[in-house]
Amino acid sequence: MWFTVVAALALLLIFEGLMPFAAPARWKDTFRRILEFSDGQIRFLGLLSIMAGLILLFVTSLF
Repeated sequence: MWFTVVAALALLLIFEGLMPFAAPARWKDTFRRILEFSDGQIRFLGLLSIMAGLILLFVTSLF
């Protein structure tokens, strides 16, 4: 169980690090634009991310 959680965290860190490593200028520009979003828009993006993760977990649990 703990191995799976640590592996998932490791993958998260790898994927999160890809964009700033590959295209730092675009990554900074993206964050500049996100700072202009309202709280509601940011919450909506967070909700979409949570839903996508839950759907992905559900689909992978079927196999």
